[in-house]
Amino acid sequence: MLVMMKSNATREEIAAVCRKIESMGFKPHPIPGSTRTAIGITGNRAPVEPFALEALPGVGECVPVSKPYKLVGRELKEDTTVIDLGDGITIGGGRLAVIAGPCAVESRQQAREAAAPIAAAGARLFRGGAFKPRTSPYSFQGLALEGLKILAEVREEFGLKIVTEAVDVESVDLVERYADIIQVGARNMQNFSLLKRVGRARIPVLLKRGNAATLDELLMAAEYILSEGNYRVILCERGIRTFADHTRNTLDLSVVPAVQHASHLPIIVDPSHGTGRREKVIPMSRAAVAVGADGLIIEVHPHPEQAMSDGNQSLDPVEFGQLMSEIGQIAPVLGRSMA
Repeated sequence: MLVMMKSNATREEIAAVCRKIESMGFKPHPIPGSTRTAIGITGNRAPVEPFALEALPGVGECVPVSKPYKLVGRELKEDTTVIDLGDGITIGGGRLAVIAGPCAVESRQQAREAAAPIAAAGARLFRGGAFKPRTSPYSFQGLALEGLKILAEVREEFGLKIVTEAVDVESVDLVERYADIIQVGARNMQNFSLLKRVGRARIPVLLKRGNAATLDELLMAAEYILSEGNYRVILCERGIRTFADHTRNTLDLSVVPAVQHASHLPIIVDPSHGTGRREKVIPMSRAAVAVGADGLIIEVHPHPEQAMSDGNQSLDPVEFGQLMSEIGQIAPVLGRSMA
């Protein structure tokens, strides 16, 4: 159930409704909108009787929720959520966000050589894996804490916000200390212990779609995070597994408008993992912007042929500059600007 407050409801009235919900044994989730605040209710195993809530000052109406997800849906919040990272950097709304960087942090020199042209091209967020879950146990697994410290140095030197992955509950504390956004990778989309932990984090979460996940499964994974109190979640389409063999995955751009119809959460696209082929990254980036994605996450390496992971899908700095130029021309057609 959603408690829809009146447009003129005061903070005291909203707080009183939250206290009433807690006294009933449930958990309130107040989420402000452009005209009024909606309060989601979780923890109930049966429908909540609305009468006790509708009588409270400031309450407009109580609305049953028709979807299994209560907090990520448009029923709770009509406006698209905008994630404000500070320094004028946002994800969602009218600005197109670009996150770029190598698959893995390999060294301080490699990270700096990637960050310099990325910042020069106009991107504001830097990605790089310090912890790398790999298919083979013999593949490069990342630099862990050393990699996180290198990412923090990149932020300080180039003014880029940092996005990096937490691969398990134990690594969240470290990632939260050094990064600006915690990434939950496709393999962990339904790692519910991890989802609950990042739901208690103080920084935003980038949640990647699993390689066989439906739209509802992606949104329910996000619901786990919001239900723990972290409402700053960014969804990411990164390709799903199909019968096609001309790409690493099948990039499902149709999920972008589907998410935007069903949820208020912003959604970005990862054409690097979505295709796995360098020559396809720029064309699919253009398509992702055209279909209305809120941003892109792109793998960029100063020397892709030497990359310790995912070199085949990484752009070099010149190619990334081309990508930024091309999407910069497409974005204004859709009433968007570059972040």
